[in-house]
Amino acid sequence: MRIVSTRTLVLVSLFLTLGAAVVLAQGPKSPPLGPKYPPLSEYMMTREAEVSLARSAAPDNISAHATVEILTPFGYRVAVQGDNGFVCTVMRGWMAPTYTPVPFRDFVYYSKLRAPICFDPVASRTVLPYYELRTKLGMEGKDPDAIARGVETAYALGKLPKREGVSFAYMWSANQDLGPGIGAWYPHMMVFAPYYTNSMLGGNTFGGSMPIVTDDAGTPFTVCVVPVRGNAAVQAK
Repeated sequence: MRIVSTRTLVLVSLFLTLGAAVVLAQGPKSPPLGPKYPPLSEYMMTREAEVSLARSAAPDNISAHATVEILTPFGYRVAVQGDNGFVCTVMRGWMAPTYTPVPFRDFVYYSKLRAPICFDPVASRTVLPYYELRTKLGMEGKDPDAIARGVETAYALGKLPKREGVSFAYMWSANQDLGPGIGAWYPHMMVFAPYYTNSMLGGNTFGGSMPIVTDDAGTPFTVCVVPVRGNAAVQAK
């Protein structure tokens, strides 16, 4: 049997120690995105800027007391703990519609999308986990079809809260970018109304001042939008 010298063991130990030090110095690796995705860095913001932008989603009397979540390389994490049950965050393209409108599904690849939103206490419990899952799947490099399958499976297995009633979120930020061709749009209320269709609201058209179903009509994930006119838009501080 070959006997390893003490000098060799010391050298091996030294190399392993140095290698571990290099890995620790580099920090944890960011998860890779798929080939169609821009670099993850393009989706990121500084902590201070993201907290400010998230709070601009709602009036100060709400957002000042809300929990704030920010995007990290490993998903959304709480940056500020609130006390009123609301949760403010900045949605990215991965939170685009699951099914319809079809052109909006490719917003997952639009790294500049910034959609400040503040969920009410019910939506914080029942809707926010859905968007967090979409983000996780997107950050894993999943395309829109794979994200839709992941959401469907999680909902069917009870890994996402069932949506059995209506809940709301504020999107009043003057600094939002909701995607190509849309931009800042109007300040508006998001109404999460399971299984609603646009005909149930009167068949209103997108771009006007009337309520409209914008996302995933007729599914558990339906989103209705109610534009808010006047001086409701909130500037990020």
